[in-house]
Amino acid sequence: MTSTTLAGNRIAIVGAGPGGLATALMLAQAGARVDLYERDAAVGGRTKTVTAPGGYKFDIGPTFFLYPRILSEIFAACGERLEDHVELKKLDPQYHLIFEGAGELLATPNVERLEAEVAKIAPADARNVRRFLADNRAKLAKFEPVLQQDFCKPHSVMSPAMIAALSHLRPLSSVDEDLRRYFADPRVRLSFSFQTKYLGMSPFQCPSLFTILSFLEYEHGVFHPMGGCGAVSEAMARLAERMGVTIHLNTPVDRVLYEGDQAVGVIAGGDRHAADAVVINGDFGHAVRRLIPEAQRRRWPDAKIDKARLSCSTFMMYLGIEGDVGDLQHHTIVLAQDYERNIREIGEGILPDNPSFYVQHAGATDPTMAPKGHTALYVLVPVPNLRGATDWTTESARYRALAYRRLETLGLKNLESRVRYERIVSPIDWRDEFGVNEGATFNLSHDLGQMLYFRPHNRFGGGVYLVGGGTHPGSGLPVIFEGARITTRLLQEDLEARRRTRQPLFRFRRPAVAPAAAES
Repeated sequence: MTSTTLAGNRIAIVGAGPGGLATALMLAQAGARVDLYERDAAVGGRTKTVTAPGGYKFDIGPTFFLYPRILSEIFAACGERLEDHVELKKLDPQYHLIFEGAGELLATPNVERLEAEVAKIAPADARNVRRFLADNRAKLAKFEPVLQQDFCKPHSVMSPAMIAALSHLRPLSSVDEDLRRYFADPRVRLSFSFQTKYLGMSPFQCPSLFTILSFLEYEHGVFHPMGGCGAVSEAMARLAERMGVTIHLNTPVDRVLYEGDQAVGVIAGGDRHAADAVVINGDFGHAVRRLIPEAQRRRWPDAKIDKARLSCSTFMMYLGIEGDVGDLQHHTIVLAQDYERNIREIGEGILPDNPSFYVQHAGATDPTMAPKGHTALYVLVPVPNLRGATDWTTESARYRALAYRRLETLGLKNLESRVRYERIVSPIDWRDEFGVNEGATFNLSHDLGQMLYFRPHNRFGGGVYLVGGGTHPGSGLPVIFEGARITTRLLQEDLEARRRTRQPLFRFRRPAVAPAAAES
């Protein structure tokens, strides 16, 4: 953050997800009057924890916390310590990887034990674990300044930070190809590359830069926020309110209001609210189309959004179960026997018949996630987004049955008979209930043509700013928090420049754009 004071400025933030909450904290610290509008009854967006009938608690989206340093720095900038607000428990093992029909691996941040785990399936590859970590430690050090800068102008791609990082970029290599320099066994490469699914991408296509994802896990750990990931969002909201942020729950924003080409406020809850700047924290393809008239987003008209490359989607099951689930780990990932084919089918819009899947059993660490004698399970199956040909109105029932059969590979036989609560979320539900464009759960794809300058800019233009997975630097909680710092800095710089030139604050008048034309 800069030292610029925003006293006297009023900022409207649309969406109380992690990016919106982080931005609200930093703007409030800078002295701005912040109004945060959230359509739901609770903060967090998809990063919230809900309590279902029967007392079962589920994270809706993200199920763990990675690289808490950035959020700790945001709290510190507000004069607080993150650990005083939420308890983050480091997991070891981090997750249980099962290579269907071909062994398993308990991932751990302990390097010696990690080497021993790798040696069980590929002794020669174990000798290269430390070299991988050392090389990616250097790569992250070079790329952190890149991930901290904005890319709002074309020449940003030739910044000193970017030039310094180029030798580590390997732009023509995928994550899997880059890992071949260290690991010959495809199972070991998957242990260090399945994390690209956090971006909704294939390790066989995802740019090699993203080997840093697994490095971050093994180097810095995977954390469970006690009470669920929503505990982090709730802690941020409590601090924001203490700092003067007004959080308007159950208050959807209908559209951004403009005078000419400048945003001057929002319509929220049916009322007009003036603002000197507007920050949008929402799924990019859905939010900007709904909130911003096409004439005000010349770089991202509807036709370009329609052609943008998207991540995959997910088929979700949230299950409240009577009884226990044996020695199931906190995080378990089953990688289908032909993983490469499985993930290729998803990218081609084909629904796999033998999918990989992920299970979170948070109760292995946190007893508050289910009543005594019961278990809460979160099941995620990667599937194509809604640009594929799947008719989920008919396929949901079949895929539900398939998911239960796949769970049997973990020894969870006759699980359905013990289910006391069940909620299914298909790609259609992600679109219709959660406002996710085409049900693409992880937002825009992170290929080279949609990164850095080519991703929607944090400074979207005309007094509108973006935060969240749809803008630079991209998806994932630590990256979104870094993006919030970029967006906050740009907004402060712009308002400071306006003050220096003594431009009057925009008066709130009737918008030049008629309501009918503003809807999209």
